[in-house]
Amino acid sequence: MWASPSQLLRHGIIGMNRRNIRYIGRYNDRRLYPLVDDKLQTKLLAQRHGITTPALIGTVTTQFGVKQLQKMVAGHQGFVIKPAKGSGGKGILVIERIDGDGFIKPSGVRLGLKDLERHASNILSGLYSLGGTPDVAMVEALINFDEHLSEYTYEGVPDIRVIIFQGYPVMAMMRLSTAASDGKANLHQGAVGVGLDIDSGTAVRGVQYDRPRREHPDTGHELASLLIPDWRSLLELAAGCFEMTGLGYLGTDMVIDRSRGPMLLELNARPGLAIQMANGEGLRSRLDLIEKQPAGLGVAERVAFAQRHFARCGELKHVTPPPQPLAALLPSA
Repeated sequence: MWASPSQLLRHGIIGMNRRNIRYIGRYNDRRLYPLVDDKLQTKLLAQRHGITTPALIGTVTTQFGVKQLQKMVAGHQGFVIKPAKGSGGKGILVIERIDGDGFIKPSGVRLGLKDLERHASNILSGLYSLGGTPDVAMVEALINFDEHLSEYTYEGVPDIRVIIFQGYPVMAMMRLSTAASDGKANLHQGAVGVGLDIDSGTAVRGVQYDRPRREHPDTGHELASLLIPDWRSLLELAAGCFEMTGLGYLGTDMVIDRSRGPMLLELNARPGLAIQMANGEGLRSRLDLIEKQPAGLGVAERVAFAQRHFARCGELKHVTPPPQPLAALLPSA
């Protein structure tokens, strides 16, 4: 369904031009982009600032080093191989467990060592990097996402995108992998986006392929019951990335680990705008309000402000069966 420019303006929807000129161009110093475009730099920076991230098992920086991959992952039941400069989830290989000389993906597909080495070699050659430049292969520990979220995802780790503006959490959504997205939390590939209430971390709206969605297409679980655990801690972790990077407008991608809690997965200096569709609301009014706020507030104060001003009720409702007639509840004669 198409909307006119006046309708989009009335709903506070911002487009790429306004995002790029008004927010990214004004608040993001381009010299700082390498801090977020390179996931290895992001991880090392986060460690220095005490921000939790998935454990780094090792890196492969040369074609010769590819042969050390087997030794590197020995003793780890699951791990992830990903490009340091990749984007859009490309080039991420998830190994759920090791079975003898085989490496098992979440889908059950079995890979051999040669497959892993070939993948790492492709990463080094720049196959998945921004601009096709030579890259580094990162090997990370597998995220054991919170079991309460397992009914909302298919063969993948659900992640949470939080837009941070001047250190304030502005809008959030959870991305749920599906069979259509091949287990990746990528909306353009068919993942489900669920808008989240900034105050409570509950679901407000679900979309897939830009169309409303009330349940997960593969698990059938209703989205209305989605509640992000440890929500306040997650928001504070995301908001702290403002001080960590110096970037005024950025997307933080977070995950919930069952033992370590909220963790930073990666950062994006040019976050997409689909989060508005997932929330059924535009970013503009929230960004305008934050621009009027004084500088110098701490993380906890900024998060409290966002929770107070951006709280909203969701469009999703729990589906309850209609009451049965009394006769149906009585035992038959």
